[in-house]
Amino acid sequence: MKVNDILKIKGPEVITIWEEKSVQEAIDLMVLNKIGALMVLNAAGKLTGIITERDVMRGYHAHPDSAGGLAVKEIMTKKVIIGDGDDTLESVESIMTENRVRHLPIIAGKRLVGIISIGDVVKALSKESKIENRYLKDYIEGKYPG
Repeated sequence: MKVNDILKIKGPEVITIWEEKSVQEAIDLMVLNKIGALMVLNAAGKLTGIITERDVMRGYHAHPDSAGGLAVKEIMTKKVIIGDGDDTLESVESIMTENRVRHLPIIAGKRLVGIISIGDVVKALSKESKIENRYLKDYIEGKYPG
């Protein structure tokens, strides 16, 4: 299974925020959309970072009295690790685990086409394993004509 298979099910919608918006606006968007990360764009619409729940916590720890009023660009993660739609789920699981990231933007060419979470990956891999196990059990039990 590949990343594109998850995106077909999940859809291509990616919630974004401008880097000049406040951290409080980012929090509001994440809560409203029940998501844990936003892709951050500059005024030209170029991807410049990602802001996650973890970034928000670190921002509040560093600036307990003023974090909500900071610009997103001040606390976002600037080094964005990306994936490709043709990546296998095993490879993105490894990338996400090694880099300790829970959200992976998916880029096609130079365009943002989706975002997947570690939860999406685990769910898809689990489903794939259950299907394989069922076919193997059926084969072992002789349910296939020989």
